[in-house]
Amino acid sequence: MSLFEALFQPRRIALIGASADPAKTTSRPQRFLARHGFGGEILPVNPGRDEVLGVRAWRDLAQVPGEIDHAYILLNGADAVAALEACGRRGVRVASILAGGFADAGAAGATLQDALSRIVRETGIRLVGPNSIGTVSTDPPMALTANAAFAVDRLRQGRWAVVSQSGSLIGALLSRADARGIGFSRLISVGNEVDLAVGKVADLLVDDPKSDAILLFLETLRDPERLAQAARRAHAAGKPVVAYKLGRSAVGQELARSHTGAIAGSDATFDAFCRRHGIARVSMFESLIDVPALLVGRPPARGKRVAVATTTGGGAAMVVDNMALAGLEIAMPPDELVAWLKPRGIAAGHGPLIDLTLAGAKPEIVSGTIERLLADPANDAVLFVVGSSAQFNPELAVEPLVRFAQADKPFAVALTPAAEKSLALLTAAGVPAFRHPESCAEAIALCLTRPVPRALLQAVTAPAGTSDALAAGRVNGFDERRAADLFAALGVPMAKSLAVPDAKRIAAAVSEVGAPVALKILSADIPHKTEAGGVALGLPDGATASVAAREMERRVRAHSPGAKLDGFLVQRMERGLAEAILGYRRDPLVGPTVTLGLGGVLAEIYKDASTRLAPVDEAEALEMIEEVRGLATIRGYRNLPKGDVAALARTIAAFSRLADPVLASVTEAEINPLLVKRDGEGVVAVDGLVLVG
Repeated sequence: MSLFEALFQPRRIALIGASADPAKTTSRPQRFLARHGFGGEILPVNPGRDEVLGVRAWRDLAQVPGEIDHAYILLNGADAVAALEACGRRGVRVASILAGGFADAGAAGATLQDALSRIVRETGIRLVGPNSIGTVSTDPPMALTANAAFAVDRLRQGRWAVVSQSGSLIGALLSRADARGIGFSRLISVGNEVDLAVGKVADLLVDDPKSDAILLFLETLRDPERLAQAARRAHAAGKPVVAYKLGRSAVGQELARSHTGAIAGSDATFDAFCRRHGIARVSMFESLIDVPALLVGRPPARGKRVAVATTTGGGAAMVVDNMALAGLEIAMPPDELVAWLKPRGIAAGHGPLIDLTLAGAKPEIVSGTIERLLADPANDAVLFVVGSSAQFNPELAVEPLVRFAQADKPFAVALTPAAEKSLALLTAAGVPAFRHPESCAEAIALCLTRPVPRALLQAVTAPAGTSDALAAGRVNGFDERRAADLFAALGVPMAKSLAVPDAKRIAAAVSEVGAPVALKILSADIPHKTEAGGVALGLPDGATASVAAREMERRVRAHSPGAKLDGFLVQRMERGLAEAILGYRRDPLVGPTVTLGLGGVLAEIYKDASTRLAPVDEAEALEMIEEVRGLATIRGYRNLPKGDVAALARTIAAFSRLADPVLASVTEAEINPLLVKRDGEGVVAVDGLVLVG
């Protein structure tokens, strides 16, 4: 039996620790399997009973005859560990563990989880969990779960699969989707992911003929490489991967850590991960069940122009407002539609919104409007927003809309009132329908702009000389001079500088570099020199610089008495149109990342930045530049001179080559500021920092 079959289509299931008491959670898996029509064999294991809920039980796993495809362990702590060991010795294909209290519960629990890992390695058994509330299939039916939400009378079949690190959220998704007439194909709670993580399960679902989309609820990334592989394979198979992740705030990150015992990671780096590998990330939980309808069966569209018609001006304005925040544009109606509406008493064309309210929502006017908008090449998608008629006359409101379910262009409907019947009718007809303006806007934006997997940059290597620069820094400490040597070896333009051991040689250095100069203390122990009083700018001559050096040394020693000082850096003053910051980090979850932001002393205040997985090429670097709002001035803003955007893109790409495995000991690096000069004059880095591990 394959791993997929053992997970989602097992023939024989052992329930270790099954209870006959319907008030206990451990009775639910057996009751739910029976309730929802599991066609295989249920094998309860309970040391104190020969029968559980009318089914023969065994006192010990060793007594169970025949092969066992999937064992659900309903015991806690050390008993769960012992049960997994018995399953491994017995040759059970897959086991799941319900209980928490492992890595999510401190040091003692982590020790128990280590024991689970050892058993998996030694016996070859595959494990879901611990902290897994179960696995569910709807076709064929198999509700192997302790989630109370599955006490429903029936499971609605569908073609979307759910992989969640939270068990309870599966129930929330199930109930919300069922209220909309939406069903799922598979649902699985992977819990603490000792063995089978989100990425591996998603990879299995790519090949599932009964799943057209893969929905992820994430708290962390434990196996990003496998998830990246799954997302790329899913894209090639035409199956969108949609993800909602906790941890957008510091509080959310801490909650994710306490729930699963894992690091949530930076929100910006997760965004970069999704962008690189073609995962559609949603910001609202509701969007997990809203977005797929617009993505399934469609190749990623391109464009930002949305035509909007409505029978409620205010309701449509809410959606339009959210679409604008998502970066979409509202398309003007075509002249042909304006002319067609005029004799029907509707004035259109004065603005982008086509308000049909005065038509009394006549079906022929609604359908005629939508038909003409879908045929208009000047828009990329069409949205129709329905008002009160959706609540009070659902059949009438829906009638002119359902015929466009198979439109060649993305078509969606937003319902302003609470109109569950209209929502269900549209869903049943295959029309993407929404009840929240925020999730509607997010779905349309993802439909038109969702990321596609980028070609991975193969064999990107740092230039010759970087290894020597890295070695010198590791031996002597990475002060600014040695950081500049490493950056220069990568191909980053650096400001002309000279290092001197003491104040006596300052004047000669100023003469060689050329005044005016910046003077900086050199010390690998002082990463932020400004705070220590270790920077002086705009010094006009050697004499002034010499005096400044002696004063600087006194300030720095008073501020950082334990720091080892290695002299001074004399640097020619540079000017630019704008200051940028370049950052590099080896993220513990997703690996090397590069960040571009607005530079200078205000960088940490404004947090105006764009992050990508490193390395990047110049095309991706140009996208990063477009995303930093504070750099709009260098892109040709009003009458301001344009900056050298091409040189900035080249420098970002060069800097990102810190991701070369040869430079793996570099954990963080920063250039701040990177000065962007006029178009054609290049960029120049005037300060840098390197941290090694």
